[in-house]
Amino acid sequence: MATQVRSALAAFTASLALFLPVAGQTPATGNVKAFVGATLVDGTGGPPLPDAVIVVRDQRIVAVGPAKTTPVPAGATRIDVAGRTIVPGMINSHGHIGSTFGLESGAAQNTAENVQRQLALNARYGITTVVSLGDDREPGFAARDGNEKPDIDRARLHVAGPVITAKTPDEARAAVDAAAKLNPDWIKIRVDDNLGSTAKMTPEVYTAVIEQAHKHKLRVAAHLYYLDDAKGLLRAGVDLIAHSIRDAPVDTELTALMKARNVCLSPTLMREVSTFVYETRPAFFDDPFFRKEADPKIVATLEEPARQASMASSKSAQTYKTSLEVARRNVKALYDAGIRLASGTDSGPPARFQGYFEHLELEELVKSGLTPSAALVAATGNAASCMGLADRVGTIQQGRFADLIVLSKSPLEDVKNSRTIESVWISGNRVPAAR
Repeated sequence: MATQVRSALAAFTASLALFLPVAGQTPATGNVKAFVGATLVDGTGGPPLPDAVIVVRDQRIVAVGPAKTTPVPAGATRIDVAGRTIVPGMINSHGHIGSTFGLESGAAQNTAENVQRQLALNARYGITTVVSLGDDREPGFAARDGNEKPDIDRARLHVAGPVITAKTPDEARAAVDAAAKLNPDWIKIRVDDNLGSTAKMTPEVYTAVIEQAHKHKLRVAAHLYYLDDAKGLLRAGVDLIAHSIRDAPVDTELTALMKARNVCLSPTLMREVSTFVYETRPAFFDDPFFRKEADPKIVATLEEPARQASMASSKSAQTYKTSLEVARRNVKALYDAGIRLASGTDSGPPARFQGYFEHLELEELVKSGLTPSAALVAATGNAASCMGLADRVGTIQQGRFADLIVLSKSPLEDVKNSRTIESVWISGNRVPAAR
């Protein structure tokens, strides 16, 4: 009995400490917020919690639980979200930031202003973290270094630096060494022949990349298309498969290789959609959630008959359209086999609409056979753990940054309800409307 009493007292003391100032400091009551009354979907896949309280202090969640047992600290700013649903800020585990402006892409577009503009756009759509897998330059690295600023109100950014494109093992090792000096979060390679139109990185080269990256304690994400390449990359030690396999059904050998090293898949189904969807006018052009942020000039360009006809007659576009069905089946097969999925879109290049495509990716995951709950976990808790961010973001749990989306409807009932955003919060700071 005495042991139980001591344990209970210790738990109470630990809980109380969350609301006490550090010795020598005054209470930071002005920095405490309490979100009260919403149904909480915490990103772990657990059951929703009605009438929840989320207490935020100095960027972090310090308490979360039922209103009956989770006190609101004196002096806290109460944010009434009764009748709403709160979910974690979503993570795009495969995006690109800064290299596109409008329909133009290249180094000239990669400015600090453009990076910040795109991170703000993602945030307004509830995408509170973006892992940019390649083509990152100094403005992206600078933005990454500001991820934990107390006043942050744009999406957090993680970067991979330049994509490694070496042709020999020695070149590969030298390229990784050069990239490592930039202090990236990931190393990115492409192992793909672009439907037979280009040379593919050889196993000897990608093995050298992976081995050298691991010497620098950097993980490697691989763009790929073919099942055999996925197996080769897994045997070489790759850390993330950054696109769905699209040429053949996955098999038990692949799943065994992925499970052996706990490798995740970022399906990027919307990447496939983007290759053919503009052959006609896509239905999402009429979605108010899309139109509130879309540039009408870009939409008008994508609606031009000549452009649509070109896509409709493109052999590669039509191949990727067929590949999408293979990709969907493989996503479901891998999910059923227990492989973790990290939602990603490959958004950022022209006509892959940042922020909005991440919501369409949820819909694609459901079309593939996942439940809305599983799709949301792929964009929150699982994405965070797959990308090495689980101690910071992805779930609404004590100690995580207060990256939250307040929705008017539950995405567990219909995944399209992820678009019913009333407000977005990053580190407890409300994301401002478009300026």
